[in-house]
Amino acid sequence: MIKPSSLSISSQNNTLSLAFAGELSLLQLAPYEKRLSALSSIDCERVVLDLKDLDFIDTAAALYLEKLQKGFRAKGLSVSLEGVCSAVEQTLLLVQNVKKASHEQISPKQKSFLEKTGEYVVDRVAGLNSFFSFLGVIFSTKFHSLKSLRSLRLKEIAFEINETAIKALLIVFVTSFLMGVVVSYQSAYQLKLYGANIFIVDMLGLSILRELSPLITAIVIAGRSGSAFAAQIGAMKITEELDAMRTMGFDPYVFLVIPRILALMIVMPLLIFVSDVAALFGGMIIANIDLGISVELFLDRFADVIALKHFVVGVVKGPFFAFLIATIGIYRGMMVQNDTQSIGFNTTRSVVESIFAVIVCDAVFSIAFTNLGI
Repeated sequence: MIKPSSLSISSQNNTLSLAFAGELSLLQLAPYEKRLSALSSIDCERVVLDLKDLDFIDTAAALYLEKLQKGFRAKGLSVSLEGVCSAVEQTLLLVQNVKKASHEQISPKQKSFLEKTGEYVVDRVAGLNSFFSFLGVIFSTKFHSLKSLRSLRLKEIAFEINETAIKALLIVFVTSFLMGVVVSYQSAYQLKLYGANIFIVDMLGLSILRELSPLITAIVIAGRSGSAFAAQIGAMKITEELDAMRTMGFDPYVFLVIPRILALMIVMPLLIFVSDVAALFGGMIIANIDLGISVELFLDRFADVIALKHFVVGVVKGPFFAFLIATIGIYRGMMVQNDTQSIGFNTTRSVVESIFAVIVCDAVFSIAFTNLGI
């Protein structure tokens, strides 16, 4: 049976003796600490902690004894433990070992260049595998949806057309108009040096119709609609709306993914056409002001030297750009984790990756059309 807890304090021959008996636990520490705090004025050279009558000690009390010894040693006194039984000694050793382990600083292992490269490659391969798996689900769902018009969510597609195209017409028009102004203005100075003012029509027609308008439109839509897709799907994933849809028997790919992709693929050629008109209009204004080329002369030259195929080349790129933008935006939305920071991270990545994918796709088209003589 454990004896009642007690603390006896005695001083003899410059030695302070602290005899603990019975049980020493967290409950007794407060009164004992108050008694021992008054010992700061006692003149002695040695402190003995007598534990021979101590029957039980918990970890909080063991930590207190460690702190007590450290405090006495800080005052220049020698401290010793006497009469420690095996059970008390095990508790004291346990506390010492845990403290020692917690204070050890484990220096992080520096990864070699090969390790870092390997981890990067593995992460990228895993990401590509996940994206291609997502594409596989999209294509299987899309082909199933296209079997009949009844399976298409026409109402959702019309809503997304309004959100991604109708509301984006103004920003696309203004951006393309300014692009046409800048390109025409920068080219006009060089053309005037050689008296080749009229060739500004050739340059604007080819560059805008084939490359600049599709690229500018795709970049604007990637920043506007692609990021919106990622944020919307990501927010729905955090709020568990996607899980709720699956629970009720609705396929998120049919109701959320396919309508967005089809809508953007349908309207992208229209947006490119608006961009062509705006950019050529801006270029026409600068050509008239800076080079003295009238609107009638500009349009006549444009009809003579710019073939319809150049316009078709630019418009044909639209659905492919739209598919990449919508797919990457929705995929990044699906990759959102259960925190708001993940929405911002994946939304940013969706824009960057969409623009990069569009530029790569445009380069592939340029090489292919050049080799085909188109």
